[in-house]
Amino acid sequence: MSPTARLMDGTALARSIVERAAERAAALTRQTGQSPCLATVLVGDDPASVTYVRMKRARCEKAGIRSRHVALPAATTTAELVDTITGLSNDPDVHGILLQHPVGAHIDERAAFEAIAPEKDVDGVTYHSFATMSFGVDGFASCTPAGILRLLDHYGVELAGKHAVVVGRSAILGKPVGMLLLGRNATVTYCHSRTTDLASVTRQADVLVAAVGRPRFLTGEHIKPGAVVIDAGYNPGNVGDVDFDSAGTRASLITPVPGGVGPMTIATLLTQTVDAATRRLRAV
Repeated sequence: MSPTARLMDGTALARSIVERAAERAAALTRQTGQSPCLATVLVGDDPASVTYVRMKRARCEKAGIRSRHVALPAATTTAELVDTITGLSNDPDVHGILLQHPVGAHIDERAAFEAIAPEKDVDGVTYHSFATMSFGVDGFASCTPAGILRLLDHYGVELAGKHAVVVGRSAILGKPVGMLLLGRNATVTYCHSRTTDLASVTRQADVLVAAVGRPRFLTGEHIKPGAVVIDAGYNPGNVGDVDFDSAGTRASLITPVPGGVGPMTIATLLTQTVDAATRRLRAV
């Protein structure tokens, strides 16, 4: 059976968001004589990470955001990485910091994240950002979760009173997207690798967010007819965490992979970089 769900086009929406960020960046540059600057930090030469960073830097340039790239060898220690990030946090010419993750297993990733100054945490990865996002106060949200919420808003998905199920509990995706949904008055259930009879839980979802990191892990049998399905996974072969064909016959709305959540993540990163620069440059 062919998919019948309506596609949630993240590419088109992200394009309009980036255009607005570029307009704001240009205005800020005219007003202050300084353009927004995003520092990207990459440890090692993992091909996927190198590609992601290159793509983000290219998008920055198109949006009028300066990009400073710091490439560190794979043997970099936690202390060396923390020192590098601390230096960027203390540099007034840098407005946002992105540490490409995951880093090597020998590095304490959390310690590296926490070296990012809160006002420069445009990727929303620190404890501070998680707390401000969860309490709905001023700060930076995790980029992918924030992008998901904006996509849901664009397609008119009402969240208040709805049951949202998040499959995945990572610190930068599963947990924060659940908190954002809770902040919109959805009833949120988290599922994970130890959830008993996963399908019986996911079939209760009005909104299902797949963030488990396993290709085609969720199929049509996991989905309530008419549900909104957000596939936040990206796996080798350009496939998500949801089996698109079977899920698309039951969902009412569904994100494609690629072209759904991914572009929204980058658009959010650029927007938050401009936000950070605006706060910094207008405060001096």
